Amino acid sequence: MAISVGDKIPDVKVMTPTAEGPKPAQTGELLGSGKVVLFAVPGAFTPTCSDFHLPGFVLREEELKAKGVDTVACISVNDVFVMDAWGKAQNVGDSVVMVADGSGDFAKAVGLELDLSGAGLGHRSRRYAMIIQDGVVTDIKLEEGGKLEVSSADAVLAAL
Repeated sequence: MAISVGDKIPDVKVMTPTAEGPKPAQTGELLGSGKVVLFAVPGAFTPTCSDFHLPGFVLREEELKAKGVDTVACISVNDVFVMDAWGKAQNVGDSVVMVADGSGDFAKAVGLELDLSGAGLGHRSRRYAMIIQDGVVTDIKLEEGGKLEVSSADAVLAAL
């Protein structure tokens, strides 16, 4: 079953890239305090994710912060080195926390895994955006059919 509004986010080990190298983190700590916007993408460096989804949140960071968002985080079933390289290629800087869910444990824990084996991509995460307040999901927007509409930065801003 997929995570729903009112549910607490699961506490799963993930990795984050830092200036000192890969760092393990727990999602309960990383995403569990203040107002957090978490958006998930099926894969780093993929067209929609690289051309629109991540850049939208980087461009709209100040507007998100003005609406009370403490943390904007991007999670993907990619390893931490890929997430680091993607963040650098997209000039993310400190605007978005890049979160590597390398084994898909978080995607499975929230019930939003996606089997893209037929396309040669293996098991990934569905595309979505969550608004989380102190570790509890207050809104979730799940994309259908490969679209980028309800989980975009503009849609999240409208929901805030």
